[in-house]
Amino acid sequence: MEDLVIRDGEVVDGSGTLSYRADVVVDAGRIVSIVKEAAEAGCQRPKAMRELDAEGLALSPGFIDMHAHSDLALLRDPDHSAKAAQGVTLEVIGQDGLSYAPVDDRTLDGVRRAIAGWNGPGDDLDLDWRSVGEYLDRLDRGIAVNAAYLIPQGTVRALAVGWEDREATPEELDRMRELVAQGMAQGAVGLSSGLTYTPGMYAKDAELTELCRVVASYGGYYCPHHRSYGAGALEVYTEMVALTREAGCALHLAHATMNFGVNKGRAPELLALLDQALEAGADISLDTYPYTPGCTTLAAMLPSWAGEGGPQEVLGRLADDTAAERIRHQLEVVGSDGCHGVPIEWDTIEISGVGDWALAEYVGRTVQESADARGEAPWLTARRLLLRDRLAPTILQHVGHEENVREIMRHRVHTGGSDGILQGSKPHPRAYGTFPQYLGWYVRELGILSLEECVAHLTSRPAARLRLPDRGLVREGYRADLVLFDPATVAAGSTFEEPRRLPTGIPYVLVDGRFVIEDGRRTDVLAGRAVRRTPV
Repeated sequence: MEDLVIRDGEVVDGSGTLSYRADVVVDAGRIVSIVKEAAEAGCQRPKAMRELDAEGLALSPGFIDMHAHSDLALLRDPDHSAKAAQGVTLEVIGQDGLSYAPVDDRTLDGVRRAIAGWNGPGDDLDLDWRSVGEYLDRLDRGIAVNAAYLIPQGTVRALAVGWEDREATPEELDRMRELVAQGMAQGAVGLSSGLTYTPGMYAKDAELTELCRVVASYGGYYCPHHRSYGAGALEVYTEMVALTREAGCALHLAHATMNFGVNKGRAPELLALLDQALEAGADISLDTYPYTPGCTTLAAMLPSWAGEGGPQEVLGRLADDTAAERIRHQLEVVGSDGCHGVPIEWDTIEISGVGDWALAEYVGRTVQESADARGEAPWLTARRLLLRDRLAPTILQHVGHEENVREIMRHRVHTGGSDGILQGSKPHPRAYGTFPQYLGWYVRELGILSLEECVAHLTSRPAARLRLPDRGLVREGYRADLVLFDPATVAAGSTFEEPRRLPTGIPYVLVDGRFVIEDGRRTDVLAGRAVRRTPV
């Protein structure tokens, strides 16, 4: 007898077509049969060892978070309710060009310090892997939800070139090609870049194109955090489209926003650019989160030259009065490339987390507010915080526009990505609320998308980008990564004031046919594994 039958659920199957009522039978981690309108038809209903009454609930594929920063959280926190409780059954990690594989003993320490604000310092874990394959093997020991991995271009560059702002030599470029090929062969789904983060931002387009050629040969995709989401944003979107067209590589635009005052109301221009490329045959998709503020580290705002040489060199420049004044001028007057070419507005920079709890007084306040309380210039406050916390502070950057968020989420190649940073005492609520925020606020309350269309954005579209032939739809033979939610009550619990509150209206989540959320509570099941690229 089969393991489970889910009775009388309203199946929103991920295809975008109208929902239907059905019994869905699960066995050995897969959907084995779907009996539509079983009760009304009067036919014999399927039996199983366990029966779950889903009356009043929608049954959909598990949600795929196309932009996650859970690289260490998956290992550190077996509970991982931040994502499991949202109905997320697969996360794509290795984002923004910086993560923990491939590395060697020399580069690991620099990477850890550079992204301590995203993932913590990592000194509470045994980082015993070095290659992409070894990291995926570590995930295979059991995690809360599934995870796919992007090879981080900045980490690759640190390994082959270092943290210097210079062109790679031919030998170094060959080494980077080799590292990318190894990572793809070991199961990565593509390549990410953080082109406003060091050292990835030091790569010229020609270098990125060569790495994308390697990714394309393995059937993967390129996922850039590109060079600006502020000044010149449309030009750099165009740059990424042209680069990947030349390389013959699929393109997935990370957190595809149009931020800062210079881009208010300009989402239609971005979408027209993408439509033109799609009509010309480009393979493009994108992800967004359903909120206006961004989230990153305070150190990411610094100009690229300040980051040359790695985190220790950054701290040295911040400690030097002459270099620090040059940094301030770049930030406040010229517009730092780390701040997307726009002069920084300190009243938009809210500290969301610190590494040292002795600095907790800064959390939840903008840099401007903390500076005003001290009667000093905001740069002095920011500089002191960066030095004392050794580059660890995370920030919310309040520079987005709601009209742009809504326009972009309607697009036919749109997918959902939380870009959720789980560190800090006051993280961005998107880490805990992205998927129910789509379903509750933008579907039920605002009607921006229909329920069926929104579920397709969160399931089958990302599965297609990841080339996963048996995920993203409620179909016979597909993996039983499933979520049951109440369309009438589903909502994000997280807010900017209380960002770690869990969502409501999602009572059941299954990974590989096993309940990770049951009756609205996290079980002890660790059914997640590394999801490796499907060979071409």
